[in-house]
Amino acid sequence: MSETVNEIAKWMFNELRNAGMLYQEAAVQHIKSHYGEQYIYVNDAGHTSIDKEVKKAFKKLHGGKAAWDRDAFFWGWTSAIKG
Repeated sequence: MSETVNEIAKWMFNELRNAGMLYQEAAVQHIKSHYGEQYIYVNDAGHTSIDKEVKKAFKKLHGGKAAWDRDAFFWGWTSAIKG
């Protein structure tokens, strides 16, 4: 796994930790402008998404304590989403 992948994942984790949620659109814009388009792709549903290796590294950092909200396109801490 590249150092850049880990760096992006750490940025995502810090954003989630500081704000309590991380919107995919904001993450995509940040990643594009700071790391380049190679970490972004368009998925089968036609949505802009984040590289799978980045998402794997991000998941390792949050250890399953964050969940993806499919309707609103953001990650949030599982305790906040259960409410």
